[in-house]
Amino acid sequence: MSTALASVAAPAWAAEGTRLRVLAWPGYAEPEVVKRFEQRSGAQVALTVIDSDVDLWQKMTARQGRDFDVFAVNTAELRRYVRQDLLAEIKPSLIPNLAKQLPRFRSGSALAGLSVDGSRYGVPFTFAEMGLIYDRSRVQEAPDSIAALWDPRYRGRVIAYNGGTHNFTLAAQSLGLPKPFELSVQQWRASIERLIALRRNAGGFYTRPEESVALFKRRQAALMLANFGRQQLLQLRAAGVDAAYAIPKEGALAWLDCWVITRQAQDSQLAHAWINHVLEDEASRLLGSRQGLGNTTLESSDYRAEDKLIWLEPVESEERRNQLWARIISGDRAAKVLES
Repeated sequence: MSTALASVAAPAWAAEGTRLRVLAWPGYAEPEVVKRFEQRSGAQVALTVIDSDVDLWQKMTARQGRDFDVFAVNTAELRRYVRQDLLAEIKPSLIPNLAKQLPRFRSGSALAGLSVDGSRYGVPFTFAEMGLIYDRSRVQEAPDSIAALWDPRYRGRVIAYNGGTHNFTLAAQSLGLPKPFELSVQQWRASIERLIALRRNAGGFYTRPEESVALFKRRQAALMLANFGRQQLLQLRAAGVDAAYAIPKEGALAWLDCWVITRQAQDSQLAHAWINHVLEDEASRLLGSRQGLGNTTLESSDYRAEDKLIWLEPVESEERRNQLWARIISGDRAAKVLES
């Protein structure tokens, strides 16, 4: 038991009715991980699960974060929560398991989004690259480029993610734009037209991993953009699909989710203890074995340090991207999409 968790078990913390309100993605707080924390801390974990960045933002801004103590968010989104004054600073001294993290998650470009104006707000927890999943019975050669999502051979048999922020980055990357996270005024139309072409080539769009599996089977799909990475690969294989995974030559967009503490947290020390707890080996192993996700403390053959990953960065406007994507997915033409 770590020193931080031992301190959590103090009688004053174990008062009946003490709750830690956790907001997280599927698989981030597995039942046995939650149970062990409750046994150690004497607190009850109240878990709320979200399925999209939009859902997370809405839940956190509905009451200025008063409903939650700790939540998981990707580094590309973190700054907007800081701007909204929703986050408290992380105190590394309360998280001794930070020393267990792999070197690339203790320093380097992946951590660029964790601090704002010299203050640290996030602790890396899990990550995945947005690779390409394909059905080996329908795709003869492994796809080596994200351009495969637009390949007319797979028309109606491509499954893609239903999200404006990531999709505009994907479109920009496929167009070879040098700054896919910062679209200029002149680049919007080309990106919109690219996404309209994706909509026409796709057989469906998903928001949750389970939904992607159902769509893939129902549409007898050949190819899918894996927004949730190998998590979807595991689920497809479990569903009987002869699925394989490929990293495109352009590099795979990759997200890094971190734990953050809300400014409205009822017990900051308890929230820090939760983060320390999920950096232990049990939670890290479960991320891989059950979810197919990478973790930040244990090496994995699926997630190599030399893989070409393009870590997500904050974009010029989440609101604009999501607004335009809603028009694209509804079937509008480029001129209609661009109307203010």
